[in-house]
Amino acid sequence: MLYYLFDYFNKTLNISGTGVFQYITFRSALAFILSLLLSTIYGKRVISFLQRQQVGETVRELGLAGQNEKAGTPTMGGLIIIFATLIPVFLFAKLHNIYIVLLIVTTLWMGTIGFVDDYIKIFKKDKQGLKGIFKVFGQVGLGLIVGSVLYFNPQVTVRTDTGKTDIFKQTTETVITPAGVEEKSTATTIPFFKNNEFDYAEVLSFMGDGYEKWAWIIFIPVVIFIITAVSNGANLTDGIDGLAAGTSAISVLALAIFTFVSGNIIFSNYLNIMYIPNSGEMTVFIAAFVGSLIGFLWYNSYPASVFMGDTGSLTIGGIIAVLAIAVRKELLIPLLCGIFLVENFSVVLQVSYFKYTKKRFGEGRRIFLMSPLHHHYQKKGYHESKIVTRFWIVAIMLAILSIVTLKLR
Repeated sequence: MLYYLFDYFNKTLNISGTGVFQYITFRSALAFILSLLLSTIYGKRVISFLQRQQVGETVRELGLAGQNEKAGTPTMGGLIIIFATLIPVFLFAKLHNIYIVLLIVTTLWMGTIGFVDDYIKIFKKDKQGLKGIFKVFGQVGLGLIVGSVLYFNPQVTVRTDTGKTDIFKQTTETVITPAGVEEKSTATTIPFFKNNEFDYAEVLSFMGDGYEKWAWIIFIPVVIFIITAVSNGANLTDGIDGLAAGTSAISVLALAIFTFVSGNIIFSNYLNIMYIPNSGEMTVFIAAFVGSLIGFLWYNSYPASVFMGDTGSLTIGGIIAVLAIAVRKELLIPLLCGIFLVENFSVVLQVSYFKYTKKRFGEGRRIFLMSPLHHHYQKKGYHESKIVTRFWIVAIMLAILSIVTLKLR
């Protein structure tokens, strides 16, 4: 909203200095600062409110050190992340930008699913929460919306062949003449490969002429799968103090770099990557999101004063998935969100192996002492703060390696 106000001051009233709101970097900095202040200052009030409402975590008997002490700790702290993200976005972002609209819808949609799940667990005293089938329906519904908008909306375009951008300085200005044309495309990026663009439509090339118009048959299911997988991965990672919020903040910071350079014709041309018009605006949303995650860590670090619950974890996973898809870096998710992947995979392996051995040998056997993976290390005697710190270090390494793919191919 403030963006439009200052845009009016600049273009209509010609007030000096108000044009600074045109810069994504400036608005991103403001969004980050405001989000951080909201989550740290007003986060305490939210926690106090949750305590008064007796919104406490019910802890299962897992035989883990320090687990019983967590009983009664307020949950639903994801509300802090949601509000601290959306308020700066409404103030500083271009609300007519299709990518911002999608991210706002994602935040509210996944936040609602998580909130309902937490509400059932806490107030209905049902430890299972929202039935899994309804969670999946919600994730699939969001995937349908995101996939359809990215495929059919005319504002979503790319320029895969930027060619050489002619940049030359004159006495008063820099003139930029970009090559290539903006077009609708289902192209994405394959990391570590030269000429690393892949079009989902090519899967249907066997259909002959006009196969491109049926690309949505491939693209939308891929979007649904990614959103479902990443949101569930974030949900499984949220098991010990500070783990999900910290690793997510690291991954999202890497995505901020991708969105900024992909939305800038000069940087995208220099790096020889896909130029995605208007995608740079997502940097403002990411800045607010990172600020809220860091502010939430103020209270969620060990020993946690609040847990994010499914309200936060499902929202985090959904946002990361949509950001990666929008900036055409979804094939980088296994690397960028490697912590989520390993946590998810550890559960799948554990359950599958247990069922297999029970059927074959009459008793179930386990690969890990406990899953997800962070609980395995707890069972081995590692303190949870040490586990979290080491997972953060791994997440930083994966984020750096992901950023390196901009040139390493």
